[in-house]
Amino acid sequence: MKATDFNLKDQYGKDTSLSEFKGKWVVLYFYPKDNTPGCTKEACSFRDSYRELQKMGVQILGISKDSVASHKKFAEKYNLNFPILSDEGKGVIKAYKSWGIKKFMGREFEGTLRNTYLIDTNGEIVKLYEKVNPLTHTSQIISDLNGKQK
Repeated sequence: MKATDFNLKDQYGKDTSLSEFKGKWVVLYFYPKDNTPGCTKEACSFRDSYRELQKMGVQILGISKDSVASHKKFAEKYNLNFPILSDEGKGVIKAYKSWGIKKFMGREFEGTLRNTYLIDTNGEIVKLYEKVNPLTHTSQIISDLNGKQK
C-alpha cells in the first residue's frame, strides 16, 4: 500500500514532506506526547540507533500532535538527531489510522496510538507495527530491515 504524502513542520519550523525521502527507507512513527516516559524512551532509542539506521539508508520521522515549540524543547532536551513533526490538526495522524480509543487506568479516551510504519524506497508501506514496546522497538525494526534489504 502506498504511503500517504504529507507536509508538516519539524522541531525547527522547517517544512518536511514524506516525498523528499523517496529512494530511502523511512521509519515513520507516531507517538502520543513529548516528555512522557514511553515517548522519551522510544525517541532516545531511535536517537541511539540513528547512525546504524542511516548506514542502512533509513530516515526516521516522528509525529505527534504537540506543537513545534514543544518538539523543539523535547528534541533539545534529549539531543534528538532526526525530525519530529508537529501535526496539531491531527490530519496526518488520522490518515495513518494512528488516532483512536486508548485505555489508561480504567478510563477510555481518544489519543495518538503508538504505531510505526516501515516504508520502502518506492514509498510503499511494507510493515505496520502497532502498540509497540518503546524499549525493544528499534531493534525489532533493525532486524526486519536486515531481512528485507538482502
